[in-house]
Amino acid sequence: MKKTVAIVCGGDSSEHDVSMRSAEGIASFIDPARYNIYKVEIHAGKWEALLPDGSRSKVNRDDFSFMVNGEAVHPDFAYITIHGAPGENGELQGYFDLIGMPYSTCGVLVEAMTYDKFVLNNYLRSFGVSVADSLLVKIGHEAEVSDEDIVERIGLPCFVKPSRGGSSFGTTKVKTIEQLRPAINLALKEGEDVMVEAFMGGTELTCGCYKTREKSVVFPITEVVSKNEFFDYAAKYNNESDEITPARISQHLAERVSKLTSMIYDLLGCHGIIRIDYIITEGEKINLLEINTTPGMTATSFIPQQVRAAGLDIKDVMTDIIEDKLTPYPPL
Repeated sequence: MKKTVAIVCGGDSSEHDVSMRSAEGIASFIDPARYNIYKVEIHAGKWEALLPDGSRSKVNRDDFSFMVNGEAVHPDFAYITIHGAPGENGELQGYFDLIGMPYSTCGVLVEAMTYDKFVLNNYLRSFGVSVADSLLVKIGHEAEVSDEDIVERIGLPCFVKPSRGGSSFGTTKVKTIEQLRPAINLALKEGEDVMVEAFMGGTELTCGCYKTREKSVVFPITEVVSKNEFFDYAAKYNNESDEITPARISQHLAERVSKLTSMIYDLLGCHGIIRIDYIITEGEKINLLEINTTPGMTATSFIPQQVRAAGLDIKDVMTDIIEDKLTPYPPL
């Protein structure tokens, strides 16, 4: 019998619509000959399965089941593609752990850590990973650090961004001290903590990776050339950037980026597909920007691009991820 995969999408962050587009992509990538596929949207307190006839079926949160044509459907696997809370910060992973349902992403701790850019960068710094200097401004404590102190510590230009968030919502490239406070206030609309990060000029790269018990796959690297001030929302989703796969970098640098990506995957104990963003500064120094544990999965997103460049079939990649979690570990 075919297993049932629920693609969990939506969420309540500014990335809701991005998540819904990723769900459409994933639904097209998963092999329908092997799996029954349903999308489940979580939004505004509602958990609903989106049925083929356009109707919706309320999800029973006791076991994540829902009714279709009078019959209860019990998914066997959850493919999480919520960008932002609750799918990228560990909350949803904790729920699935409690009900015993396998899912596509990293576990609770890794999701929570990678979702917070400030925490992640300072954690990985302790392992020798190069990251930009940064400081944290917490909501309710904005007045405790002056604009002058921030500029003296971080310098200009700098980036101001929500510490927990994605798709560049609330992110500003600050060039003058007068722009700093408005940028902090904008970022605070997206979350409670704001990360002020030193600017690094160089070549932006992104590299995807996934591992199962039987294989380790690092995808070809993509070079990102934004037509805007930085790789903002418009550059990401409105074709205002050039995305070149494989990247126009030396073979030696490509091997170093791939090796670092694989090492970080293992260091954190990741699962499923992740994508790590880097910036290469003078002397081919590799600096980590952030880690995406639920990367965008539309047909034109980075990961599908990299899968095609590797000569792989995206359906096989999806099957690898699903089956690795569905197959029980042998007894000790």
